[in-house]
Amino acid sequence: MADQSSSPSNKERFANAALNAYIGATGLLPVRQRLSLTGWLVRHVAAHALGWYDRVDENLNFVWPELTEERKKAIASKSIDNLARALIENYDPEEMLQRGADYPLSGPGVPILKEARENRRPVLLITGHYGSPICARAALVARGYTVAGLLRPMSNAPMNARYIRNYRDVGEPVFEQGRRGTMGLIKHVREGGMAAMAFDVFESSGAMIDFLGQPAPTATSPADIALKTGALLIPYFGIRREDRYGFDAVIEDPVPHTDPVTMMTEVTKRLEARIEADPGQWMWTHRRWKPKRMAKRRAKAMKQP
Repeated sequence: MADQSSSPSNKERFANAALNAYIGATGLLPVRQRLSLTGWLVRHVAAHALGWYDRVDENLNFVWPELTEERKKAIASKSIDNLARALIENYDPEEMLQRGADYPLSGPGVPILKEARENRRPVLLITGHYGSPICARAALVARGYTVAGLLRPMSNAPMNARYIRNYRDVGEPVFEQGRRGTMGLIKHVREGGMAAMAFDVFESSGAMIDFLGQPAPTATSPADIALKTGALLIPYFGIRREDRYGFDAVIEDPVPHTDPVTMMTEVTKRLEARIEADPGQWMWTHRRWKPKRMAKRRAKAMKQP
């Protein structure tokens, strides 16, 4: 989490200045060229320096060890390209809203979502780091939906300030992850609002739910919020098209209210189905499972009386 109480380091200032310079320069290009250039630079330069290919390979070997090397390289390239495009898209909120208005909403949850808005029924939209969730949110905002966002702050404070501002430029309200932000989001939802959040991150205190065949610590807080507020828990996805620019915002059927683990297991299965259909759209650079840490935890638990 970003530490707002301390001044940014010189390294953070330099990184922020470099990013702003890149955004300013590429902002002169047509958006399709901007996205393509960013994808190329990240795939061929930044990803190697950051060790992203090694991380993707590690994750794929953990969950899908039967894949050929050629298939793993193809998934890694597409996944990193998608991540690069998603990152740079965040810095042009006006364009995202325009694109959101141009591309369709689809899926069985669309009429349910519309009815919920008309009746002021609480809704919690849930997604993973797949395709472009922020473009899917923009598609809803462009159609008059008020969809709050819950964001994890970046560790670089100057970068985080612009990141949050851009997200707010797509649509308010926006809450930063943490006790205060979570309480604000719950209040917004309880009062009949809609909010969107991603769930597919490593949560050390979460429930162990199988994800792509391997146990992954998973937060149950989205289901907890839905149960406490009576909100519909609706999976949604911003799925990129083959041209890597257009997308489809897909709204799925709500997850039935049962108990938090059962509900998040169903949410996980919905994301699994999307990944299995097109694995290159998921963010394989994320340390979702952390098997070494989990093995140490299990060994420690076994030693305890």
